Amino acid sequence: MDKIPSFSKNHDELTTGLHFCNELHGISTWDLRFKKPNCGDYISPAALHTVEHLLATALRNSAKKDDIIYFGPMGCRTGFYLLTVNLGYPQVLALLKECFAVALNFDEVPGNKREECGNYLEHDLEGAKRECEKYLEILESL
Repeated sequence: MDKIPSFSKNHDELTTGLHFCNELHGISTWDLRFKKPNCGDYISPAALHTVEHLLATALRNSAKKDDIIYFGPMGCRTGFYLLTVNLGYPQVLALLKECFAVALNFDEVPGNKREECGNYLEHDLEGAKRECEKYLEILESL
């Protein structure tokens, strides 16, 4: 079998930040790298789950909501993937700064009821906010 593109990259060379991965069928994939891979510092499962809820909600309620295809975590727990249409790097960067600021203002986890989430008991709002704050600092430095 062929390796998928993300397995073809040397993860020891990846850095934190916002990286364009590729475009396929008009859909751009963005790597939101919170943590440097293979360094022992990973996002906890509960915080990862909560960041997903916070950012998916903020992105899908933004002015660019029609350009958002998907937002979700990497299995390695070092970041997230964002899939978009019609947005270049400057627009994605500005959108993410805006949406991470929104995420930091949530007082509760959106979609955190049993009927709304398949693992509603595993959330960490404070941990998620700490991760969002750190990543927003990374975005502000770009």
